[in-house]
Amino acid sequence: MSESTLEKKSVVVLGASRGVGREIVRRADAANARVLAVARGREGLEQLARELPSLRTLAIDASSEQAPRRVFEALRPDVLVICGGATPPTAPLQELSWSEFTANWESDVRMSFLFCSHALRAPLTPGSVIILVSSGAGLGGSPISGGYAGAKRMQMFMASYCQKESTRLGLGIRFNALVPMRIMPETELGRVAVEGYARYLEIAPEEFIQGMRDRQSAGDVADAAIQVALGGVAGNGTIVGVSTQGLSNLS
Repeated sequence: MSESTLEKKSVVVLGASRGVGREIVRRADAANARVLAVARGREGLEQLARELPSLRTLAIDASSEQAPRRVFEALRPDVLVICGGATPPTAPLQELSWSEFTANWESDVRMSFLFCSHALRAPLTPGSVIILVSSGAGLGGSPISGGYAGAKRMQMFMASYCQKESTRLGLGIRFNALVPMRIMPETELGRVAVEGYARYLEIAPEEFIQGMRDRQSAGDVADAAIQVALGGVAGNGTIVGVSTQGLSNLS
């Protein structure tokens, strides 16, 4: 998408009822886009809709097989943001069950796979943009979060694979993975991570937060997602990091 604005563009955000997803919805709505907010929890969507009267909502599990078809029928996106997913466990590997270890594969990776493959098969209109919100854990690891880091790395691979397919098939769809580089304690996911690591290290959560440097906010990531959607990334890299220093090409 080469336009400098999202005005009148169709923007679909998965995982829209909290954290980064909610902030992206707010920014897209403020830019006068047609926005569909998708999440499992109806209550969070209703609260967001009260704040943003023009917002469309759809309560559905984005990792279900029928989700891509139902979402695209509700609003065919010019920009699709795949955000959210399962809250990872916060325990060392030997204390986890297999279902706990694979929770983020069955949620985050599964919905990324379903929506990206559907977008390629449909296909979406040339110029459409798909952004997978990943995590810096996929680069550096996260030893008490089970398969979370691997799942987030797989989202980066998936964006790269899909971009190659879009190019090979001449579809004109752009895929990007957006990678927040630090934990965001103000989000629900960040709070769980902070509390888990503080408990693991036997320190207070406040002490863990004080030791964190250069942490971007959910708002910073939302701003980055809008910038990526509009094509404002140096080098047009598929994998884009976001930190307090701004955007960086990681691919």
